[in-house]
Amino acid sequence: MVNGAVGAITDRPVRVLADIWPRSAGREVALVVGAAAMVGVAAQITVPVPGSPVPITGQTFAVLLAGAALGPARGAAGMLLYVVAGAAGLPWFAGGTAGVPTATFGYLIGFVLAAGCVGRLAAGGADRRAWRTIGMMAAGTALIYLIGVPWLMVAAKVDLSKALTVGMIPYLPGDAVKAMLAAGLLPTAWRLLDRRSGGTQG
Repeated sequence: MVNGAVGAITDRPVRVLADIWPRSAGREVALVVGAAAMVGVAAQITVPVPGSPVPITGQTFAVLLAGAALGPARGAAGMLLYVVAGAAGLPWFAGGTAGVPTATFGYLIGFVLAAGCVGRLAAGGADRRAWRTIGMMAAGTALIYLIGVPWLMVAAKVDLSKALTVGMIPYLPGDAVKAMLAAGLLPTAWRLLDRRSGGTQG
């Protein structure tokens, strides 16, 4: 079992990837700040979508990976830091912007909830196998849209059909690619850890 093999290194259960390192207050802060910074960097990878206020970015992938790697509390805390710091003026939202974006703020709130959700699923072992990882990523992505699309409807004063057209549908192919990437990365990371510690993956 991965948890047993790697847990022998840390002397405590390993539920998510970040648990393989010894725990300390400084390390916990570094993980949270690092997760926020990773999303801030990913947000600078932007592709405008004609007719939509929501660009294609690397944010979602970074958010869900952070949640999976850090677990629910640290993942959500990292995304909350990202949102609060950006709203306060740190220019690390999409395209180097800051402040409270009227139309897309719902997606940012969704980031916090999705990181917590994915972190909880990962802590239960959902990132150990490819198909389970895809399901985990789909759940996190759906949660982002569940908050982001209704917010967009209200902020942009459009109906549900229009909000889905400009705020969700164009991004689904990219979401599928991100899920496939995660399905390769996360289980592979666990296998490498298991091999390093001499266990067999469970």
